Amino acid sequence: MYRLLVLHGPNLNLLGSRETLIYGTGSLGELDRKLVEWGQSEGAKVTARQSNSEADLIKWIQETPSHYDAIVLNPGAFTHTSIAIRDAIAAVNTPTIEVHLSNIYAREEFRHRSYTAAVTVGQISGFGAYSYCLGIRAAVQKLKEKGTE
Repeated sequence: MYRLLVLHGPNLNLLGSRETLIYGTGSLGELDRKLVEWGQSEGAKVTARQSNSEADLIKWIQETPSHYDAIVLNPGAFTHTSIAIRDAIAAVNTPTIEVHLSNIYAREEFRHRSYTAAVTVGQISGFGAYSYCLGIRAAVQKLKEKGTE
């Protein structure tokens, strides 16, 4: 069984109440329950964590090689600002899929730049919570291609 770490960045703890026209009405707890189900259907055990702290996200990324096979990451606003998170992803040999609930390229200009995209396997955005499902599927597919189990 594959071990996946899903990381939710800043403000995702406010899902369900924050800008619901953009991010939907489901809570983070509801999303995390879906992640576990989606993971199970793909043969993966999903662990989800959320932090508003860049330091927490970096620490968790750095710990992945000994605990997880892949990362599904929604860096939130750190997507557009954090070279440190980008460098943490580049430093570990853990396949990382970047996901976003909204289509960041259809939003404000400053959101069009992703520092993390260049060091991830790929990026999925604009499908709401289903972006995470696609991210889980992509991570598992990448692991199968590598022959990791």
